[in-house]
Amino acid sequence: MAENREFFYRRLHSLLGVIPIGVFLVQHLVINHFAVYGEESFNKAAGFMHDLPFRILLETFIIFLPILFHAILGVYIVFVAKNNVKRYGFFRNWMFFLQRITGIVTLVFIVWHVWETRVAIGMGNAELDYSLMEGILSSTFMFWFYIVGVVSTTFHFANGLWSFLVTWGITVTPRSQKIATYATLLVFVAVTYIGVRTLIKFAYGV
Repeated sequence: MAENREFFYRRLHSLLGVIPIGVFLVQHLVINHFAVYGEESFNKAAGFMHDLPFRILLETFIIFLPILFHAILGVYIVFVAKNNVKRYGFFRNWMFFLQRITGIVTLVFIVWHVWETRVAIGMGNAELDYSLMEGILSSTFMFWFYIVGVVSTTFHFANGLWSFLVTWGITVTPRSQKIATYATLLVFVAVTYIGVRTLIKFAYGV
C-alpha cells in the first residue's frame, strides 16, 4: 500500500511539474517578455493578467497549491534520492543530480520572487509594474540572483519535461529518449532566452 501511494505521489509530482506549473512558467516568461517592447507593453500585459476573472482562485488552485505540493515532495526526493554521479558519471546521472540541485535553487528563488513582487508590495503602496522590476534589477546583486534563479528554473522545467516523458511511458526506447533530450534542450534554450532577455531589459534598458 505504501509503495502504491509513493508511486502515485511521484506520478502526480511529475505531472504537476509540466501541467500546470510548466505551462504557467512559460506563460509567465512570455508575459514578462513584453518588457522588451517597452514599459507600456509590459504594464498592459501585466494588467491584463492581474484583471483576469477569478484571479485569486486561479492562482490558488492552478499555481500556488500545485507548486506547494511539487516543492514539498521535491524536497523529500532530494533527501532520499540515491545519486550515483561519482561512480558512473553518465550524462543522465548528471542530469538527475542537477535536477535536484536546481530544484532547491528554484524553490529559494520562487519564494523570494513571490515575497518581493506579491507579498511585500501588498503590504505597501507599490504596484507590480515595469518600474518595480526595473528598481529591483538595478542592483547588480539582484540582477545576478535573478539570472541564476531563472536559468535554474528553466533547466529544472526542461529536464523535468524529459523525465515526465519517460515516467509516463511516452518515450520508452533509447532512440525516442535521445530525441527527447535534443527537444528538451531546445526548450531550455528558448525559454531561458526569453527569461534572460527580459531581465537584461529591466536592468539595463536594452
